[in-house]
Amino acid sequence: MTDNDGRNYKTVVIGTQTWMAENMNYDASGSVCYDYNDEKCKLYGKLYYWETAMEVCPSASGWHLPSDAEWITLVNYVEEGNGCSNCAGKYLKAKEGWNNDGNGENKYGFSALPSGQSTSGYFSNVGRYGYWWSTGDNYNSWGMHNNNAKLDVTAYDEVYLFSVRCVKGSN
Repeated sequence: MTDNDGRNYKTVVIGTQTWMAENMNYDASGSVCYDYNDEKCKLYGKLYYWETAMEVCPSASGWHLPSDAEWITLVNYVEEGNGCSNCAGKYLKAKEGWNNDGNGENKYGFSALPSGQSTSGYFSNVGRYGYWWSTGDNYNSWGMHNNNAKLDVTAYDEVYLFSVRCVKGSN
């Protein structure tokens, strides 16, 4: 996948879906690096407000911000394939980078990293949490934590900045 800046991204097919295998790092208005540190963007990508997140995936190439249904399809595929429940994070997290032995197996090449979050200029949870925006009216994000194996949804306010993973195809 190539973003609007011409930056190339790794992708991965998981089940019937094609996902980015790294976080979006497109320089959109209002996007920031964790702690305003450009080195953090090289590892984690940028953090985006929900409204901006809705627009950063290169739609002309068929990419878009995933819906809750697409996140659920990903979770179900991973959990069914591994015979477990509440375990998708374990198989989608990167093998390193998560605090307190929270690393995953990266079985599908999704390579999820704990990019943290920001709100009102305050940054927190890098190394502990990874959150990715979803479409919809509830400002949902899908998150993984270093202290468990889940990938689950939480409604946050649109003032938060989270990461973006794009998915290709119909939503």
